Amino acid sequence: MRLRPRRPEVPPAPTPGVVLAEAAGLHVHLGARTVLNGVDVAVRAGEVLALVGPNGAGKSTLLSALAADLPAAEGVVRIHGRPAGQWPAPELALRRAVLPQSAALSFPFTVEEVVRMGRAPWAGTPLEDQDDAAVAAAMAATEVTAFAVRPFSALSGGERARVALARVLAQRASLLLLDEPTAALDLKHQELVLRLCRERARAGDAVVVVLHDLGLAAAHAHRVAVLHAGRIAADGPPAEVFSDRLLTDVYDQPVEVLPHPRTGAVLVTPRRDV
Repeated sequence: MRLRPRRPEVPPAPTPGVVLAEAAGLHVHLGARTVLNGVDVAVRAGEVLALVGPNGAGKSTLLSALAADLPAAEGVVRIHGRPAGQWPAPELALRRAVLPQSAALSFPFTVEEVVRMGRAPWAGTPLEDQDDAAVAAAMAATEVTAFAVRPFSALSGGERARVALARVLAQRASLLLLDEPTAALDLKHQELVLRLCRERARAGDAVVVVLHDLGLAAAHAHRVAVLHAGRIAADGPPAEVFSDRLLTDVYDQPVEVLPHPRTGAVLVTPRRDV
């Protein structure tokens, strides 16, 4: 007798403040190189955590480890309280959604078809009937509805980035892991993406976002984890963590942290003497 595969269980909505992903004593090796060296970090429902730091600090590697896409050489990664490796792939896909740095497709899928791919984990679950609404909402939020029928391959880099984010939003997982989602975007859409991150956190999700723009991190993240040489140099609210001395040391570049003249919000800028 042929057995049907067990349908994945729909996960409950997370309790505000509960840890949805964490790394404890995490070491990750890529080839002979140790990229993460004893990292401890926790991601909680209801917050945006920004991972910042210079090139090569380990930001994307940490994000991949938190997504269970990279194995730990030492230490442990837990997702929704369970060691990452213990989650079956269908169950994991209902709990975390991942946006990689770049998205490439070999076939001429339309924008709407790409966004709809985010709903694949829900096939066969009681929430499958929400597919159309989830896709439409994600496309509207990222402002890609107007070119829903265009081939993904015909889009600009910034348009592709927004479509890729729409796919992640349509997945409706409670843990979002976004790797440089603003890299290809103009000023308006950078702000749009970070506002969406805040909205998802306000709705109870946990969002981890890799950012190079310290100003965006200061303005939108509830917490920042500053990575330096594979370790966490600081972790906390931007107003408490960002300082001239820390950022100057981490980036090997003179940095000033100033209050905004009107709002008092944290501003981060390279120190220029001319």
